[in-house]
Amino acid sequence: MLNFEFTEEQQEFRKILSDFSKEELLPNYTKWDREGLTPKHLWKKLGELGVNGLRIPEEYGGSGADCITTGIAAEEIGRGDFNLTYAVMLNALIGEILSKHASDEIKQLWLPQIASGNKIVGIAITEPSAGTDAGGIQSTARLDGDVYVLNGEKSGISVATCGDAFIIFAKTSPDLGNRGISAFLVPADLDGLEVKGYEDMGNIPVGRGSIYMHDVKVPVSNRIGLENNGFYQVMNGFDLSRLLIGLQCIGAAMQSLDETIEHVKIRESFGKPLAKYQAVSFPIVTHYTQLELVKWQAYRGLWLRDQGLKHSRESSSVKWLGPKYSADAIHECLLLNGHYAYTKEMPLEQRLRDVIGLEIGDGTAQANQMVIAKDLIGKEFRTV
Repeated sequence: MLNFEFTEEQQEFRKILSDFSKEELLPNYTKWDREGLTPKHLWKKLGELGVNGLRIPEEYGGSGADCITTGIAAEEIGRGDFNLTYAVMLNALIGEILSKHASDEIKQLWLPQIASGNKIVGIAITEPSAGTDAGGIQSTARLDGDVYVLNGEKSGISVATCGDAFIIFAKTSPDLGNRGISAFLVPADLDGLEVKGYEDMGNIPVGRGSIYMHDVKVPVSNRIGLENNGFYQVMNGFDLSRLLIGLQCIGAAMQSLDETIEHVKIRESFGKPLAKYQAVSFPIVTHYTQLELVKWQAYRGLWLRDQGLKHSRESSSVKWLGPKYSADAIHECLLLNGHYAYTKEMPLEQRLRDVIGLEIGDGTAQANQMVIAKDLIGKEFRTV
């Protein structure tokens, strides 16, 4: 028999985060977007709640929680402040990469600070000419004695303008293609590293931007894992982050539906509440059903990861449809709330802008469909 219940501990954790999201995050969600600020104090607050260290071992200040518990955090924080959920997604991905592959020195120095929220660390893969094709990156890392010298440009990097360090992927053996990529923990204050922020449509508090490296010297001890092993670390991590992104988007969409249901119960037209009209209730039902289906696919994917089983197909389907269905649902909610929802007086327009950004990040719809096709039909029939 299948068991779809969360454990008692997971249910208590969800309740804590749900209350925190509604009471502390939701009232200020639009504030950081309007002011163009990254609320670093809230990253620290998430550290106090144990959210930042979910995928970090206890010996380094985390809780070593399972992936399902991490998904609960992504969903619930997404309800209150969509952009703060990047702390869940990034820290889970980075926590896994560092705890599995980094040196003891790097683990002891950085993991406790990530878990506490005292330090924000980003992950830098994408480049102007390499997005979906992560293996096509052009940045290089040349070994020179006891340091690597990094050169190149990273683009579309979350927390670029507010990060204290970045896990940067660069080619140590350019002639080996995907098999020549290595990863490095690079503090943001190193000489030769520059950052330029973007004026994005959404996700403004995330501080997205480009990172420029001009002969940045990184100690050999800051290399993460074996040389030329970075591509594997990237692809394995995507399977986790894509599932968390799906739940992040679903959390924001479900909150929008909850708010809209309350609105259509009260707002009257032609003497009746809007909720009495099928043209209103049926779209709400449709979006709710789609979101529920993707949500449970996401938790199934996280369960598979916890069991050490293959889950790339599930991960890609969630990343493809989670942001899409969420954006569609929030758009519908905006319309059902009328012209006030088109103003900045309500959070719906910001949620729509924020969620659309994740139809791009960590793999577009087309990129994820390619992953599914390869797994479903066969590698020899890989589409191009």
